[in-house]
Amino acid sequence: MHRSIGIRHPRAVSLYTRELLVDGYKKGIVVTEGLIAHGRGEAFDYLLGEQTTEFAQDAIRTASAALLLANYPVISVNGNSVALCARQIVELSKITDAVVEVNLFHRSKEREIAIEKELRKKGANLVYGVGSAASSTISELQSDRRRVDPQGIYKADTVLVPRKMVIGRKRL
Repeated sequence: MHRSIGIRHPRAVSLYTRELLVDGYKKGIVVTEGLIAHGRGEAFDYLLGEQTTEFAQDAIRTASAALLLANYPVISVNGNSVALCARQIVELSKITDAVVEVNLFHRSKEREIAIEKELRKKGANLVYGVGSAASSTISELQSDRRRVDPQGIYKADTVLVPRKMVIGRKRL
């Protein structure tokens, strides 16, 4: 676990996750809104009893198959996903031959660069969607997520947008 969080603490995984997000915030990867979004998702987990439902397991298997069968798969990442599991994202991209693209609701050049730096530190060779590379737009989207890389999400046949991160068998 992280810092002084004991592994036997009943909320150890939750507290560890929070620490990773706070570290990501300090690195410029996560925004304050991302911290709030995580808290909202965590509250929903309490309602589910912190178990991955069978429906969610089916979705995981389906997403995995879609990535493996895709001609041009892309993994869309935001600050929270990179703060929680950059290494696993890079590993998944290599296994599935998927491109990794930074796609942010709260976009800033500094944040894009910080996320790219973290992904490269974890082994990514190329990261799409940073700076002027996010030059295409998806007109149906109203937020900054509409700005995408013409060599990434814009031409992808399959895009994975992570919602809840998993490390090992523990849900994050």
